[in-house]
Amino acid sequence: MSAPEKPRTIALFDVDGTLTIPRGEVTPEMMEFMKNLSKKITVGIVGGSDLPKQKEQLGDDIVSIFPYNFSQNGLVAYKNGELLEIQTIAKYLGEDNVKKIVNWVMKYLCEIDIPVKRGTFIEFRSGMMNISPIGRNCSREERNDYEKFDLENNIRKNMVEAMRKEFSDLKLTFSIGGQISFDVFPVGWDKTYCLRFLDAGDFDEIHFFGDKTFEGGNDYEIFSSERTVGHTVTSPEDTMEQCKKLFLS
Repeated sequence: MSAPEKPRTIALFDVDGTLTIPRGEVTPEMMEFMKNLSKKITVGIVGGSDLPKQKEQLGDDIVSIFPYNFSQNGLVAYKNGELLEIQTIAKYLGEDNVKKIVNWVMKYLCEIDIPVKRGTFIEFRSGMMNISPIGRNCSREERNDYEKFDLENNIRKNMVEAMRKEFSDLKLTFSIGGQISFDVFPVGWDKTYCLRFLDAGDFDEIHFFGDKTFEGGNDYEIFSSERTVGHTVTSPEDTMEQCKKLFLS
């Protein structure tokens, strides 16, 4: 990777809703734009999903396209294509606590009534649990319909509040993101986790672009961090427009 014109300015990008439509693949136009942007400033990717899902959305070679790549909020971290670190939630919580959470979630989901339930209600990732009341195996149409239902009925919001009370002793963070799910991870393991890999002496400005920047959203902590300049976007197209004005004009 050749050095950009302004290497001391870095922009970090969320994936879903920022570089792609939710769970969609990046368009050739968007990827070309990001590659051109990386000639001007340092670029990094920071997503909540695991690396295999990130590769599905952004390409198999994504860890080597841009200088920094963080999946699972940075719990799997790459710099210039080289693996820096992998952290796991099972090691941190212990298996007994993991089982308590899984058992509670399955009981809770059995007792709520929503229009559709599919499969994969809990996705256990190395750095977090992703919980989906409808199930991650739903179709695109079912995903879109559930998002509307969830916004009207606060399904995820109410479940998160119940889990906060039930597991208050475990010091967990609950972060609603995307259309159908929310993430559960230890305090401090939100997207600000990736900032530990960005030495303050290396950068004058750290920009972050994301769509779920509201309090409770999975971009909120890094968006509001003292170390970053946060930007709220509404779509991949909006991301491009904001970046053009900030870095390419």
